[in-house]
Parts: sequence; structure tokens; C-alpha cells
Amino acid sequence: MKLFSCQGCGQLLYFENIRCEQCGRSLGYLPDLTEISALDPLQDGGMRVLAAPGKAYKFCLNAQHGVCNWMVPADDPVGFCAACRHNRTIPDLSVPGNDALWGRIEAAKHRLFYSLLRLGLRLDSRTDDPEHGLAFDFLADPPESHASGVMTGHDNGLITLALKEADDAVRERVRTEMGEPYRTLLGHFRHESGHYFWDRMVEATPGWIDAFRELFGDERADYGAALQMHYRNGPPPGWQHTHVSAYAASHPWEDFAETWAHYLHIVDTLETAGAFGIKVRPRAAKGAIAAAIDFDPYRARAMSELIDAWLPIEFATNSLNRSMGQIDLYPFLLSPKAIEKLGFVHALTHRKHAPEKSAPERALSVAPEVTA
Repeated sequence: MKLFSCQGCGQLLYFENIRCEQCGRSLGYLPDLTEISALDPLQDGGMRVLAAPGKAYKFCLNAQHGVCNWMVPADDPVGFCAACRHNRTIPDLSVPGNDALWGRIEAAKHRLFYSLLRLGLRLDSRTDDPEHGLAFDFLADPPESHASGVMTGHDNGLITLALKEADDAVRERVRTEMGEPYRTLLGHFRHESGHYFWDRMVEATPGWIDAFRELFGDERADYGAALQMHYRNGPPPGWQHTHVSAYAASHPWEDFAETWAHYLHIVDTLETAGAFGIKVRPRAAKGAIAAAIDFDPYRARAMSELIDAWLPIEFATNSLNRSMGQIDLYPFLLSPKAIEKLGFVHALTHRKHAPEKSAPERALSVAPEVTA
């Protein structure tokens, strides 16, 4: 993610800020400009948008609930921003605590949409496309003890997220029980969006589906049986050499969704590192483990350009986390095959005619092993 600052006083801002802590101005995110703007009140009750003089904006309707700081043009007939207009079901706000959980969900979802919009991907809502448009249900478990709990997942454009995933304690317990090195709300959104874009960009395109099956495997294999086998027996031996995660080895659909999520992890984190001017050049390194992000990761020419920057940044940030007694920021090891699959996603998101053939062996030579 890029770095933002207040146009009124220059104070650095977080993406979720609604008020500048230094000058007190209200803030709103303008997705059409990819910019957070400071706002000055006008005598007529309107707002002067400092990042876009002469243009009129209003806040998304969900700003009234304290879960969205995005803005839309003043004459927008829908009233919901580019992220919130995809919500189909929100939590019951009459239940105490649901507002806070929903706020965490929206914070993660808006970061997903920042990336999707930066990549210029088509985002149809259910109003645009009632049958296949992207929509979200944020659901709580039913109160009856005998009823089945809500499962996070994707079905033909509808992404369901279990409300309990916004509870940090619950999510961490599930992560531990499942033996997962990483489980976050943002990770859920990125993963499930991968299923959506597979349907929209891969399945219906002859050239892409053939290339997908050659690289990821045949998705026509029984999905239910594959998941049952995965949960019963775990991933196959040697999965680390072919997949970005253990779950990715369960079925080609999950392999793509996991790879898609990791691509978004890498691109967005590199943009943040670049915005802060982070450079890696360790004094003790004997090999070539250095990185300076002097390019826009969302517009990278090739996957190899991203990997050459990512591996040193990843090792540095993992080392920083370990110094604080925390788990690795990125607790995964990227194999040559996994990098080739990331190249497929890069080619897909950049509308190239064929998946990129990169040189992952050279990139991996600078990366030490990462353990979860």
C-alpha cells in the first residue's frame, strides 16, 4: 500500500484514519484518485476536498456506522463506495459487539479492494451482474447449539465470511488447531477473491484454462473428495516443492486461490516497503541479498522483478519479527514451482497473453530457508 499524508499539515496517515491526529481535519479516501484527502468544512455544510479542489464528494453510507472512510462523488446515486456496494448481508448491529467485529472485517475488505482497484480488475456487483457479480455475506453462527456453524467460502461470486473470524482469540485458536502458520482476515479476503477471479478470468478463457491445468492440475478432479483426503491425511509428501502452502496442495482450485492471495501479499507489502524507502543490504551477507524498491510493484514488468525484491525484504522482516519474539511476517518458503505459479497470476492480472516463464532458481539462491 502507498503512503498517505494530510494535505493540510503533512502528517503521515494510516489507510484507516478518519481524522488527522495533528491538525484535526476529517479525512476521506478517494478510490478514484487512490488518495486520502483532508477535508475542510464549508459554511453551506459541504466539504472542501483538499486532494481534489473543485470536485464534490460525500462519504459512503457506511460511514455512519463507523466502518468506512471511503468517499464517492457527490452525485453518486448508489451512495455506497466501491468496496461497500458489494455487501449483501452485514452483521446484526443490534447484537452487542457486532459493530466492532464488522469494523475489523471492513478494514480488511477495504485493503483487498485497494489492491483489486490498483490492478484495474473488473468488479461487478450483484446489481451489475445478478448471477455472477461479486457479493459478501458476513454471517454469525446460529444461536441453536445443534445448528452448523458458518463456513467461510466462495460460491459463484458470493463470498461468505464467518463473523467469528473477526474475533482475534477465536481466529488464533483455529489457526493453532489447524496447524496453520498464517490466518488473518485480510488473508481470507485475498484467498476467497482468488476463487472469484478464477471463475471470471480463467475458467471461461480457453487459453488460460489450458495453461492453468498444465501448471496447477486439472480442477475437474472431485473437489469434495480432495478436501476430505486433505483433512484426513494432510498434504502429500514434498508439497513444499510445488505449492505455496499445505492447503494449496489439496486441490487445483485451492492452489490457485492460495497463490492468488500470496501474490497480493507480496505486491502490496512491497508497495508499502517502497513507500517507506526501505532498502535491504545486510553487511554480513556473502551472497546477493539486497533490494531497493524503485518501481511500482503493481506495475512490475515481470514476476522475477517482484521476487528479486521480495526475497530480501521477506528475510529482513522475518528477522525483525523474530527479534520481537513474534512469528515470521511471511512464514512460507517459495519454491521454483510456486514462483512459476505466482508468475501465472502476475500474467493474468496484467492481461498478458501467456503465463510468464521466469527464472526462479536464480531468485531462490538468495533466500535462506524460512521456518514457520
